[in-house]
Amino acid sequence: MDDIDRSIINALQEGFPICERPYAAAAERLDIDEAELLRRIGALREQNTISRFGPLFHAERLGGALTLAAMRIPPQEMDRIAALVNGHPEVAHNYERDHVFNMWFVLATESEAELLAAIKAIEMETGYPVYNMPKLEEYYLNLRFAV
Repeated sequence: MDDIDRSIINALQEGFPICERPYAAAAERLDIDEAELLRRIGALREQNTISRFGPLFHAERLGGALTLAAMRIPPQEMDRIAALVNGHPEVAHNYERDHVFNMWFVLATESEAELLAAIKAIEMETGYPVYNMPKLEEYYLNLRFAV
């Protein structure tokens, strides 16, 4: 990663222009051209330097439903169950933790009923209970990772 890549990552954490040509506007702020910005973002994703580039939506404000879910999975079952859970389009991301609840994932759907149906489907498919932990309150931390 060179200085331009670092400046892209740092700048884009601060927001992305909302206009007719947002990549061109972002590139101009970085003193590079639009094609170069697009190429570099693509390369950063391919190299797994960044895992995601896109908007964050407040699903609840858009009328959708969102929850954090956890499961207790025996270590020997982790890969199999993770593949089943990740096969559901409602699963935004999934990660393993060193905890009694060792699988955590985020579910996002268009409605509360669909969210509960996705939880039920995962339980039926895996044979393990899903612990639904919906957000009760939101805190804005303005988290940034300077590189």
